[in-house]
Amino acid sequence: MDLPSPLAWLIDEAGASPGPERFLAELGRRLLADGLPLSGGALTLSVPHPIIARRTWLWRAETGAVIEALAFAGAPQSEAGREWLAGLGPVWEDRIGPVQDNQISDRPVLGWAGIANGAGAGAFGPAEAGLLREVARFAGAPLAALAAREAKAALLEAYLGRRSAARVQAGALARGTGETIRAALLCADLRDFTALSEVTEPHVMITALDAWFDRVAGAVHAFGGEVLKFIGDGVLAIFPVTATSSEGDAARGDCEACEAALRAVAASRAGMAHLDQVRQAQGLAPLPFGAALHFGEILWGNIGAADRLDFTAIGPAVNLVSRLEGLCKPLGRSVLISGAVAANTATALMPLGEHTLRGIADPCAVFTLPED
Repeated sequence: MDLPSPLAWLIDEAGASPGPERFLAELGRRLLADGLPLSGGALTLSVPHPIIARRTWLWRAETGAVIEALAFAGAPQSEAGREWLAGLGPVWEDRIGPVQDNQISDRPVLGWAGIANGAGAGAFGPAEAGLLREVARFAGAPLAALAAREAKAALLEAYLGRRSAARVQAGALARGTGETIRAALLCADLRDFTALSEVTEPHVMITALDAWFDRVAGAVHAFGGEVLKFIGDGVLAIFPVTATSSEGDAARGDCEACEAALRAVAASRAGMAHLDQVRQAQGLAPLPFGAALHFGEILWGNIGAADRLDFTAIGPAVNLVSRLEGLCKPLGRSVLISGAVAANTATALMPLGEHTLRGIADPCAVFTLPED
């Protein structure tokens, strides 16, 4: 059967598209080449994510560029694709695929903006509308595959973090496999959490934990780090070195990772100071915390049982940063910084001398922030 190029592509190749943005751009390009007078296109997918409810990709025919718009969970229902297309010309739009569990709004939405003709606002002519209806029908299978891949990616990122999720999706699944990377490490936890939880209602405690994790994880992500673990009331995060192409670049990469970790700690402190003000105004106790920074090599990969793996970081550097964080309370400091980080930053730090850490053979040079 001799099918139009867009339909043949949807059957034979579209399911292998690397992502929704490439799918939309390629489909739009083929529709243009087939003679459709398009000015833009939009594709919206629902995603299972704790923050993001829907992702919309917007394609402009004039440039071929694709941008993304996000709709957040809990926000009023938006029609970002339709609204954007309406600014380009008359709109044709359809939901793709069958309704499942009565969730009509969860179906993908594919829309196109035409080029207005002399008839005014106009609409797509019968031939154009007929082709777009066929496109919507043939797009069902490849969009289902794309939506499933995006859903899996969203879930993995929510539970593993972006870098770790990418490694798992790339097939790094064998137990005991991983790579040695250089990274700044951040370990932080709340002070006296056990005592506080004994006198606090569970749902109130969970709200407090979420607020704490929002501040520290938000700061980590803002400065390019990745949270590896939430352990009780504790957080383990890394800031991997990325520039390693030459000796000079490697040294710069070490410094950039350490500076990013220091900025994340400063942002966490500011966020928690504001949270404590809010809590005190509500008659709630503040949430003091301790945080430690270290820099070194870690093994980043899979450990665990044969049928239950964990993608995490292990090694002496992880042990040291954990022990260093445990020194915050005895020293009366909220932030402690190892000599390895101090050697890779221009930030002014206050030395606290060398300290012996439990289980660590060599004493550790310890620093703190001047304002701590």
